[in-house]
Amino acid sequence: MKFYQWLRTGRLWFSILAGCGGAAPLSAQGLPPQNSDEEQVHMAPLPDALVLANGTRVTTAETWTRERRPELLELFRTQMYGRAPEKPAGMTFETRGLEPAALGGLATRKEITVFLTGRKDGPMMTILLYVPNAAPKPAPAFLGLNFYGNQSVDADPGITRSTGWMMANDKLGIANHRATEKTCGAQASRWQVEKILKRGYATATVYYGDIEPDHPEGWKTGIRAALSKDGAETRWKDDEWSAIAAWAWGLSRAMDYLETDKDIDAKHVAVHGHSRLGKTALWAGATDERFALTISNNSGEGGAALARRDFGETTAIINRANPHWFCRNFHRYSDNPAGLPVDQHELIALMAPRPVYVASAEQDKWADPRGEFLAAKNAGPVYALFGKTGIDLAEPPPVNQPAGDFIGYHIRTGEHDITAYDWERFLDFADRHFKQPH
Repeated sequence: MKFYQWLRTGRLWFSILAGCGGAAPLSAQGLPPQNSDEEQVHMAPLPDALVLANGTRVTTAETWTRERRPELLELFRTQMYGRAPEKPAGMTFETRGLEPAALGGLATRKEITVFLTGRKDGPMMTILLYVPNAAPKPAPAFLGLNFYGNQSVDADPGITRSTGWMMANDKLGIANHRATEKTCGAQASRWQVEKILKRGYATATVYYGDIEPDHPEGWKTGIRAALSKDGAETRWKDDEWSAIAAWAWGLSRAMDYLETDKDIDAKHVAVHGHSRLGKTALWAGATDERFALTISNNSGEGGAALARRDFGETTAIINRANPHWFCRNFHRYSDNPAGLPVDQHELIALMAPRPVYVASAEQDKWADPRGEFLAAKNAGPVYALFGKTGIDLAEPPPVNQPAGDFIGYHIRTGEHDITAYDWERFLDFADRHFKQPH
């Protein structure tokens, strides 16, 4: 079986997670060794987010916005995530499945088909949107991508089931890359839909497989091929968009819709994501300043964790295991992450002065919780240019004790997941920045 075929079944990914406590399982799979011993960590010096390419130091918010931010954004585009196209001309929305008394009357449920090129036989994605009935309108909202179809986020029987490609999962009975009934409500604990609605927020989601299937050849049936003049025969340039860039692009298209919905306060939309979709949320928040708040949950390497720390998943491992997630240029840094002209504290800094939240889990060593904290902390000097406070701590806060102001952070007990505790913190953070004057 070829490497990419093994990856497509999902067996490689779950093998990696099961064996992330040491190097042997990864080495046995032909992947680079992984360090899980903090005493053995090597960390190269971080690039200075406040120094322009010409060596000039940035000392004002104006210079950051006018010069340094565009410079960093271009480096991330060309060297890591890839360059995505603009909003396609002719994109249209069609609302269906309107239910004004969903979830026992708690919310109005809407399902919106986004025809990404305007063609009914072209690429499309479906937004599942719940708007709280008891909250004032327009309501602030959370938007994120999901892993197993819109039906997986809640047991609501009225949700239309996704029917496209789906990542293999033995627990959910997905072996042929098609959804089963077991996906309905299967990840409801990660979405906490009723909790969000009761706090006065709308919640919206899109199945990431609608945008592009998550395997090395997924682009051939996804949005990247659909928007390329050469379709599945495209020869991608080294700086053209990756899967993560495609998924982030899809989040921006969902935001295009939210701006048209009178029930949604489009000035207060938080973009969020977990794991690889946490990486995606960060890139969406960096490239689309309409997102007023960005949340990264356990996003790790290529997300909130520093590439220059050799702990947990590394640049070499992620590029080998998931070659489609980043642009071709990024693969040049697999064996030399210190050669990358940027690091993830600068990605987080691209949100400034908008609030951003990074969440880690104590047992999620693969995602390098300390590396995530250090990236969030080292974005602070950029926020200071705007008079905003980041994380005023030298070391990570105690477990289950959130810290930070415009840059929020917590590390909770438990594993790689999104829990009710995480959502309480995200909602508190959103309340503070969306509902209180600054």
